[in-house]
Amino acid sequence: MSWHTKTIKQISDALKAKQISSKELADYFLQRIANAKDLNAVIDLNEAKTIEQANHADALIAKGAASPLIGVPILHKDVFVTKHWKSTACSKILSDYVSPFDAHVVAKLGPDGAGMVCLGKANMDEFAMGSSNENSYAGPALNPWDKTRVPGGSSGGSAVAIAAGLSPAATGTDTGGSIRQPASLCGITGIKPTYGRVSRYGMIAYASSLDQGGPMAKTAEDCAILLNAMAGHDHKDSTSLDRPSEDYTAKLGKSWMPGEAQLLKGLKVGLPKEYFGDGLSSDVRAAVEGALEQFKKMGAECVPVSLPKTELSIPVYYVIAPAEASSNLSRFDGVRYGRRADQYSDLLDMYKRTRSEGFGTEVKRRIMIGTYVLSHGYYDAYYLKAQRIRRIIAQDFQEAFKQCDIIAGPVAPTVAGKIGEKTSDPTQMYLEDIYTLSPNLAGLPAMSAPCGFGDNGMPVGIQLIGNYFSEASLLQLAHAYQMETDWHQRLSPVAQKGGAA
Repeated sequence: MSWHTKTIKQISDALKAKQISSKELADYFLQRIANAKDLNAVIDLNEAKTIEQANHADALIAKGAASPLIGVPILHKDVFVTKHWKSTACSKILSDYVSPFDAHVVAKLGPDGAGMVCLGKANMDEFAMGSSNENSYAGPALNPWDKTRVPGGSSGGSAVAIAAGLSPAATGTDTGGSIRQPASLCGITGIKPTYGRVSRYGMIAYASSLDQGGPMAKTAEDCAILLNAMAGHDHKDSTSLDRPSEDYTAKLGKSWMPGEAQLLKGLKVGLPKEYFGDGLSSDVRAAVEGALEQFKKMGAECVPVSLPKTELSIPVYYVIAPAEASSNLSRFDGVRYGRRADQYSDLLDMYKRTRSEGFGTEVKRRIMIGTYVLSHGYYDAYYLKAQRIRRIIAQDFQEAFKQCDIIAGPVAPTVAGKIGEKTSDPTQMYLEDIYTLSPNLAGLPAMSAPCGFGDNGMPVGIQLIGNYFSEASLLQLAHAYQMETDWHQRLSPVAQKGGAA
């Protein structure tokens, strides 16, 4: 049986029907990980602990436990701290760090929560800073559709693992598109919830007002099942929303307007003219427009909208995010935890050597930018102005949502590029985030779902953006689309290799 081609729902049903045990599943996926080391998607394993969790899940299933996630394997992005696996944020400065506690998300999904079985930790850009997974201290993860290409970042390892069939599920984080962009470039589904929907406790911070955890999987249905377990108020996180969670699977398969034969009848999909300009490649445009035509066939109405401050999202983001990063990363000083320089003359020299040796190039770049924009004489000119424009960007979305229910467009302007293609030009790399940054600046939910293929047979995703707390509606639309198409079922060359071997 090719269990790596199955969805979470299918695996859960098989576990309950005793067609396979959780331990057998864990062994199966651990073997697939071992046989795909060249992808560099998984950077830390603890097989004994994985099997222990699987045996625990089998015991719960035998007792009739009803959670839809019990016994299902998962990988955690290395930005989430874990007790039994290293938590390094793919940085040399944390290369040997093992956390004494689990992140809130890890705990909610784990043996004492939803009952999932942790396979290990997934590769990522160092401290979640990047759009290609090339900034990892562990080296880049490779796109399973073409190993010469990037998988996107920063949740690149999570996306690669799902697309390659190394895990049916993974956690990701999205600060400026880091769930949606790798999901698009690797042909999987991923959703960034409303800011505050998923606890940030135990998530190694990059930019605190932007970071948000979310699920990554093959389908919208799988993401809904995962989000049901992940979402909810956490008193340990001051940014966690004290708002009741909902059942994100409740609307799946239902018509937008009850009683209508067409699933999307009554839905208005907004198309921002700024998302379909000259910077969008023709192959990505064709795939996204094909998805929009399918929406129309299913009863949706596409209406033009405008998000006039879209072009300002890049400079605003790359002022605010580095500013917050420079503050958050000041804790990595060689004193409290993490790596310390081997040789130094005094305390100041120890700080300098530890940080110089421990941080990678992109992290240093963003710390320097952040320190500069927060410095005396520049705070008002850069940081304060960026925060004001951020508010205007959020207002643009609210004006657009007066005309539509959901906004749709591309995730990235091109398909996955070649490894090393843009590493020498950070500005070009930053431009890859043009369509994904604005929802983070506004705190809105957004997701990516596979919608076709572009040049060289590389996957393309369509981005769906909703108003605050509309995750269920986004998942409803994506699931309806996936009921009528098979883009999400296409297998990468690596995933086409059957069995654990």
